Amino acid sequence: MSICQDLGLNFQQRMGANISQLERDIGSEQFPPNEHYFGLVNFGNTCYSNSVLQALYFCRPFREKVLEYKAKNKRTKETLLTCLADLFYSIATQKKKVGSIAPKKFIARLRKEKEEFDNYMQQDAHEFLNFLINHINEIILAERNQSTLKLQKNTTGENVTCNGTLPQSTEPTWVHEIFQGTLTSETRCLNCETVSSKDEHFFDLQVDVGQNTSITHCLKCFSDTETLCNDNKFKCDNCSSYQEAQKRMRVKKLPLILALHLKRFKYMEQYNRHIKVSHRVVFPLELRLFNTSDDAVNPDRLYDLVAVVVHCGSGPNRGHYISIVKSHGFWLLFDDDMVDKIDASAIEDFYGLTSDIQKSSETGYILFYQSRDASC
Repeated sequence: MSICQDLGLNFQQRMGANISQLERDIGSEQFPPNEHYFGLVNFGNTCYSNSVLQALYFCRPFREKVLEYKAKNKRTKETLLTCLADLFYSIATQKKKVGSIAPKKFIARLRKEKEEFDNYMQQDAHEFLNFLINHINEIILAERNQSTLKLQKNTTGENVTCNGTLPQSTEPTWVHEIFQGTLTSETRCLNCETVSSKDEHFFDLQVDVGQNTSITHCLKCFSDTETLCNDNKFKCDNCSSYQEAQKRMRVKKLPLILALHLKRFKYMEQYNRHIKVSHRVVFPLELRLFNTSDDAVNPDRLYDLVAVVVHCGSGPNRGHYISIVKSHGFWLLFDDDMVDKIDASAIEDFYGLTSDIQKSSETGYILFYQSRDASC
């Protein structure tokens, strides 16, 4: 072998050594352009945050809005949203395709914003998701109201307030546009047959789980008819008295991204604590909701599974969180700073247990379904 050939071989070997196992598993020709797969460093039981952040990053409409916010708001005071935007931007602009990154600023800000997260204890991933989405929405509304006030001041030369408070915007934010759906509660009086309805908004649907069931069945049970009787009678306005009634909850407006929270932690009086319900719940790669109201805005919306936050362990205050996400047609597993490619068939491993004999399990906890009509 010539010296040139030897040098060329050594160069290829060195280059091969610099390619991660993840890059090998994906393949250089299949690796998506302008995509980066970075794990997140754990700062002491922060897997609850890492798993949710990875899931949200791969909900493309959400990622794009956060990065758009970053581009438009270069000189704003630090908030949890600016820290999230900085984190997403840092991942999206990495020179390397894969690696790990430390969300130090985000975690520090999170601990400042909410006292319950200001410790090194394991937290609930759904509580974190709920806080994060609502808090981001509040930040956007507050900044919008502040901008409106500033514009009014520049126009009139004086502050314009209503009863000493800032003007409040009622226009939906991009958080509403992505995650907000609408439920309608329909109640039929069994005496006069009058049906009354009441709407309420949601950012995620929380559903009970049963033994050896599916998400479709869980959603059906969510909308099952309930009879209101005895001490739980319904006050009918038409009858002007309390009457027996039938009540059901249905989906009136389907969100762009449907977040489903499986209620796997239940309080048990005999144990005086919450225990994990590890029942097997099948969640399909495609989902269509059938528990919609007659006047639903988009009843035929078809969803694709894009991310799952998985709880590993036997209880809410112990164990570990990981996430699996779909990116450009294949699946990845994020375990804090580690990232691996997995087969689609491996998703079945996170459905749960067929029996309660085993005490620990890896179970889907929060599911993210993205509508096919979402812009990518």
